[in-house]
Amino acid sequence: MPTDASKDPHSQPSPSAAAECGCDAVPAGAKGLAPLASALAALRDSCPLMPAERVAVSDAAGRVLAEDVHAELDVPPADNSQMDGYCARVADIGDGAWLPISQRIAAGQPATPLAVASCARLFTGAEIPDGGDVVVMQEEVTLREGEGGTTLAWLPGPRTRGDNIRVQGRDVSKGNRLLAAGTRLDAAALGLLCGQGASHVLVRRKVRVALFATGDELIEPGQPLKPGQIYNSNRVMLSQMLSNFGAEVVLAPLNVADTFEATRDALASAAQQADLIVTCGGVSVGEEDHVRPAIEALGSLDLWRLAIKPGKPLALGSINSPRGDTVRVVGLPGNPVSSWVGGWLFLRPLLGEMTDCSALRELKRLTVRAAFSARTAIRQDHLRVTLATGSDGQLEAHAFPDQNSAVLSSCAGAQALAVIPPHAQLNHGDSVECLWLER
Repeated sequence: MPTDASKDPHSQPSPSAAAECGCDAVPAGAKGLAPLASALAALRDSCPLMPAERVAVSDAAGRVLAEDVHAELDVPPADNSQMDGYCARVADIGDGAWLPISQRIAAGQPATPLAVASCARLFTGAEIPDGGDVVVMQEEVTLREGEGGTTLAWLPGPRTRGDNIRVQGRDVSKGNRLLAAGTRLDAAALGLLCGQGASHVLVRRKVRVALFATGDELIEPGQPLKPGQIYNSNRVMLSQMLSNFGAEVVLAPLNVADTFEATRDALASAAQQADLIVTCGGVSVGEEDHVRPAIEALGSLDLWRLAIKPGKPLALGSINSPRGDTVRVVGLPGNPVSSWVGGWLFLRPLLGEMTDCSALRELKRLTVRAAFSARTAIRQDHLRVTLATGSDGQLEAHAFPDQNSAVLSSCAGAQALAVIPPHAQLNHGDSVECLWLER
């Protein structure tokens, strides 16, 4: 897949940004268009880091750790049985032996030292008594009555020391790092914390986001459409994406009047309570595009024309906050597909930067076989694809048949973005790099 590798002399993208998105040069014929890596570098520049706060572990799902967490306990805290069975000494079993049952141990009950030449009946998770060094599963054991009302168990041998025993600290050893700062807490991570008895954890505060989808033509679902109107799909779509990326949407007005004054007042109000403002549409130069002059009246704005498809226009700016700091502004195109792709390419890494979460900063990259063909012009394309295993076991990318930037159905069910460099001819069966849309 040949590309023009000439460098933009005015941009110096960071290596990580360039590696993430695969396009660090302005392609031939794309004068005035900026590479994606340059926009990402500008997006990340001088990002505020969210302060830390302590929250209950039960409320910490999806939050990002603000400090390393070290284990204070061994897990398991003592040797225990990994199945229902009988515990004995390997030496007492030999090639097989009848041993009296000297105690019964259930999970959660204390064990006493194992008497010589005896066995203990025990259950999954039960503590191994001192002296015991093997567990024989109950299906292999035969029982019979012995003298004096005792019960004898036939334990076949020979056995191997340690069989069916989970040793102390096998999962987690006291003092070791349990979770690293920057980890986004999923179900397994929460389980590890609870296994240490932790009730609270120090995490980054969620990024508070104000979201605006502008345009008098937009109305909310449930209302009858009038001529010239369309339903607002961006507000709920982007709100859900931001939430999935760990943000808290604190303001998402249904309607902002399409005037300069209303837009300016809405942005000024948002700057009082948000860490980040995201807008959709209204950043062009038309007479009805009020977002751009409103942002410039309250702060500063840079408009980017990117060498990517979909989503060529991108606005990056800041608004002076009454708190004395500045609030970042990201203006996405109003086209729903462009907004959706922009959410993955720009909002997700920005939120990762603001919470110091490496998992959010970069989308995972996969090289798979293309089950489609494509040709690009001067812009890098991001095709919406699903992933499936081919008949020969290789992973394949299947492109949605209609990749037009107005076709939001191409995003529903998409599992990855296939990155096609500019001036490239991709044939069926070629290798293609995909950005995995990890939800």
